[in-house]
Amino acid sequence: MILIQILYLIASVLFIIGIKMMNKTKEARAGNLWSSVGMLIAIIATLMQINMVSITEILACIAIGSAIGLYYAYKVEMTQIPEMVSLFNGFGGLASVAVAISDFWLKTNVNMLSMGIIITISIILSVFIGAITFTGSMVAFLKLNGKITGNPITFKGQHLINLILLLVFIGASVFAGVNQLDTTTIIILTIISLLLGILTVLPIGGADMPVVISLLNSYSGMAACATGFILNNNVLIVAGSLVGASGIILTQIMCKAMNRSLINVLLGGFGQTVTKLEEDGPEIIVKEVGVEEAAMLFDGASSVIVVPGYGMAVAQAQHVIRELYELCEKRNIDFKFAIHPVAGRMPGHMNVLLAEANISYDKLIEMDQINDEFSNTDLVFVVGANDVVNPAAHTNPKSPIYGMPILNASKARTVIVSKRSMGKGYAGVENELFGYPNCLMLFGDAKQTIGKLVLALKEL
Repeated sequence: MILIQILYLIASVLFIIGIKMMNKTKEARAGNLWSSVGMLIAIIATLMQINMVSITEILACIAIGSAIGLYYAYKVEMTQIPEMVSLFNGFGGLASVAVAISDFWLKTNVNMLSMGIIITISIILSVFIGAITFTGSMVAFLKLNGKITGNPITFKGQHLINLILLLVFIGASVFAGVNQLDTTTIIILTIISLLLGILTVLPIGGADMPVVISLLNSYSGMAACATGFILNNNVLIVAGSLVGASGIILTQIMCKAMNRSLINVLLGGFGQTVTKLEEDGPEIIVKEVGVEEAAMLFDGASSVIVVPGYGMAVAQAQHVIRELYELCEKRNIDFKFAIHPVAGRMPGHMNVLLAEANISYDKLIEMDQINDEFSNTDLVFVVGANDVVNPAAHTNPKSPIYGMPILNASKARTVIVSKRSMGKGYAGVENELFGYPNCLMLFGDAKQTIGKLVLALKEL
């Protein structure tokens, strides 16, 4: 028993070290490895306590799970990572629900023992948080991969229904705490929680997906922590607490980056309405640039900042951007990437894609550190980003994104925007930047147009 607790302690320390190392891009890969080692130690320590299942059965389950994980690790494209993270969060929540219900069944139907108040509360919390995490993550997954619309889905009385369901859940939980938690009550609590997960995420728009993913990640950690109390497993409590706390901190960072409160995100997302002022506003007149002209602008620049967005991920243009980056480096052009906290569909989405293209970590600069450099930059190249560079966040008090911290791309000497069309971003508003006198539009698929840009630049 002492050996097991020591192994759990070692695993917990490795989790903490791993999360700490993930704070820096250069150390993130090693931090992930240390956390994985910690999880392996925790699994081994847990297996040492199991008597009901044979080692053969355990190893078979590990082999099957590892094979599935390895298969999807190779199959899933980098652009599909947000959906994959949503599935991970969802299955984590489902596992917590399964453990809570099975432990309830074991204690009430097998051992015929009355559960204490701590175990009862832990089971209720595990079911509540885990079920919301599962169905909420599934809705987020469907929104991210386009199975259902990424726009907010609302209907009359939606918030009232959520409130009624929450009050019924609280009432049933109090009843279970005063009396004995029974099968009927646990079924009611599970169904309500599953419905709340769906109804909570449906009205959230695509622009808020980074916040939703980090919040659901936090939920999965809190559900695991509650499950740890059910099983009296210290390492599960520690690991769940770490994931829950780090997820909440990340969620707060995401909300700050959008200048929005968490309540505002949960009650309705960007893109739900556009004010009449914006619809009747002045027409944006854009200036288009060709590949050859764009190449000459790159050739004459001494400093370049690239602003990547979700459009880059859709076009899978990160590799051809690396070619552009290497070509500019050879010409002694100062080349950097400006990363907005909510660019893409998940926290760190752009960092992951650019790192996959073997772009140096020190070239990926966060918004707060690079915003002052735009005014001294010759050329800014916006690839698939929209709302995160929209000056309306500073200039239009009636805009849905007003007050949102953005990358100051408009302050550069010249801005080139690589975009398929004049379509709006997730906020559903026109981008004022496109009409600025220093802004040029390079229309077309990002991967194809940047590939042509690289070829044209090589010929200069």
